[in-house]
Amino acid sequence: MDKLASLRAFVKVVESGSFAEAGRQLRLSRSAISKYIGELEQSLGVQLIARTTRHASPTENGQLYYERALSILAEIEAADQAVTQSLAAPRGLLRVNAPMSFGTIRLGPVIADFMTRTPDLQLQLVLSDDLLDPVQDGFDVTLRIAELESSSLVARRIMPIDRVICAAPDYLAAHGTPEHPDDLRKHASLTYGFLLTGNQWKLSGTDGDHWIQPVWSLCVNNAEVLRDVAIKGKGVALIPRFIAEQALDTGALRSILTDYTAPPLALYAIYPPTRHLSVKVRFFIDFLVQRFGKRDA
Repeated sequence: MDKLASLRAFVKVVESGSFAEAGRQLRLSRSAISKYIGELEQSLGVQLIARTTRHASPTENGQLYYERALSILAEIEAADQAVTQSLAAPRGLLRVNAPMSFGTIRLGPVIADFMTRTPDLQLQLVLSDDLLDPVQDGFDVTLRIAELESSSLVARRIMPIDRVICAAPDYLAAHGTPEHPDDLRKHASLTYGFLLTGNQWKLSGTDGDHWIQPVWSLCVNNAEVLRDVAIKGKGVALIPRFIAEQALDTGALRSILTDYTAPPLALYAIYPPTRHLSVKVRFFIDFLVQRFGKRDA
């Protein structure tokens, strides 16, 4: 028995109320439809369709079976569409929201490669450190560097974002170098105030976890600003390593408390929940994973 063909025949009979009409819609003879329904009923051991000379209607068991059959056929159709989409080239408009610093430092240099791979796609990239609403603001993909709260949105983790505690050599010479997280309470701190932990810093070492409420002199939602102010000797900053990297390499900043680590953040690609990702969204997220997923930033 061709179970799939039998399911399709059964659904059409229920929807049309007629073996003949189901046959016309499926381009099959009435006898072929009758044969499919008969085989289905025989395999299940129950009557699914109540037949009269003018009408065919589902029995109680048939109604239950119809509802499940609809779901099964919808899943098969969705699977077919997913495979078809996977072979299609992305096209149309892709709206992406990303943090300002990650966008300029990491994303900007690779966007041209993504555009080369997707010549039929228009990319609108909106860089902002404001927590824009992915749905309300109409973004297909939102990139966040964060400790994510639970959400109705789908989030795919792209890569960890390592953080470093750092300060300018001039600042350390004038105020001393912290040797323990508790020492930070005596220093001016430059903080990023939009994490779930608020302005608290959690630092972990061999002696356990330490929660520090720093005495901050600057709180801002852009880590490049924190870096630049730290370089000017205004305090101690806890910022993503990819933002501090060049200043650390040139000596403009020094990494401190290296025996302690802050919990890494992560880069997430966030998108509305759908049964199957659109081609353009899947291409973009797969591109990010390919470029960034195998290395820390």
